[in-house]
Amino acid sequence: MSSLTQSSFIHRTVGRIVGAYMLFCGWTTRWTRVNESGARKAWADGKPLIVCYWHGRIMQSHVGWRQSEGAPRTLMLISQSKEGEAIAQACMMVGLDVVRGSTDKAHKRKGGAEALRTMVKTLRAGGSVAITPDGPKGPRMRVQPGVIQLARLSGASMICLGWSTRRRKVLDSWDQFILPLPFGRGAYVWSELRCVPRDADDAAMEVARLALENELTRVAQEADRLVGAAPIAPGDPLASDELAGAPAA
Repeated sequence: MSSLTQSSFIHRTVGRIVGAYMLFCGWTTRWTRVNESGARKAWADGKPLIVCYWHGRIMQSHVGWRQSEGAPRTLMLISQSKEGEAIAQACMMVGLDVVRGSTDKAHKRKGGAEALRTMVKTLRAGGSVAITPDGPKGPRMRVQPGVIQLARLSGASMICLGWSTRRRKVLDSWDQFILPLPFGRGAYVWSELRCVPRDADDAAMEVARLALENELTRVAQEADRLVGAAPIAPGDPLASDELAGAPAA
């Protein structure tokens, strides 16, 4: 077996193990759900949604969405990196659809534009997509403009999701990734719906970006406080140059 094949096999296997663990934690945690009524109404009305959550909170965001009664199937943008293969497998394990793509760089196309078009098409057809607006490399808890572009192009509403658990490990990574532990107490916190006008200019899009960033941080930190965990603070906004294009996990 070639090293490339071995690597792909390992990433797929790791992803499936992670996905199974995500489901296990979701099933064994006692969840409090805050302000889910707005999301439920949007689901019942068949509205397309852009579900936003921070990269460091991937582990239970997917599970919380899928375990919510009435939540539609959702498309998730995942980077084309080797690590992205493991994330994609984990996402599919918990019931998400996946499109692969990363931010296009100078002289190197990485599928970002194609992935963005796929998400716009999905939303215009009435589907929903999930995005980590600070992924794939940060800065932590700082919204990149790609999600605002997606909301303007598609006309879909954005909704923020924050979660936390009392029993958890916070990893020493750029996103301070939260690893939930089973058999604990947790909280999901939803925001109200947010829209970006189709005729929004650059200034209006920046206002929308900052508002989304503040709201994402609010719901995440509220979830931390509800379970008695230390709130995680945003990172330095100048800590990365990965600030253009469609975000990916």
